[in-house]
Amino acid sequence: MSSPRRPDAIRIPAVAQARGQVDGIVFDMDGTLIESHAVVPAAYRAAIVDGGGPALSDAEIIAGYPLGPPAALLSHLLRRPATEADLAAYHAHLATLAGQVTVYPGVADVLADVASRVPVGLFTGASHRAAEILLDRAGLRGHFRVVLGGDEVARPKPHPDGVRLACRLLGLDPRRAAYVGDSPLDLRAARSSGAVAVAAGWGHQYDAAEPADLAAGRPEELLSLLG
Repeated sequence: MSSPRRPDAIRIPAVAQARGQVDGIVFDMDGTLIESHAVVPAAYRAAIVDGGGPALSDAEIIAGYPLGPPAALLSHLLRRPATEADLAAYHAHLATLAGQVTVYPGVADVLADVASRVPVGLFTGASHRAAEILLDRAGLRGHFRVVLGGDEVARPKPHPDGVRLACRLLGLDPRRAAYVGDSPLDLRAARSSGAVAVAAGWGHQYDAAEPADLAAGRPEELLSLLG
């Protein structure tokens, strides 16, 4: 299976240039900051078995990600409403496996630089608890003023709810902010929120065919958003 085409450099269209520098940045998590594609499905698989459900493949679990936060995905995979015990089991397994998560090269340094200059937030489709577990284990939690999970908004990506709420909590106008993510859902959420949609071209769900205002091949290219 061939790797997705990566952008060679950040591309800034006239509409984004006209906005000038952004006043803050909101990031996606999985596939943008950290690589957890083996850890998260494994935690779901263990929780589903704990809850009496079937043993599922990574592909079967990943296919359900667009459904939203863990409660929605667990309900779908268990074929019954997920309970607090099911959610607790998922988060416990995630915490056990979180040491296997890796940070994409360059991300930690870029986050430190950006956070020293403008407000930085995170909106992920994962739950707030899952985000805290993974960011803490990856050593990235301290860079974010706001961490927002998919269980804290009414509608999942590609709806704009999470990006807009993260911006509001940071005191930002979405039109003066950027949202950075690797997946088509991330970019659609960014565009519909009014934020600059920035494709994380290093992420495993990056699709060059999905429209974006900016496309970055390496994390350090994001610094161009700040001038």
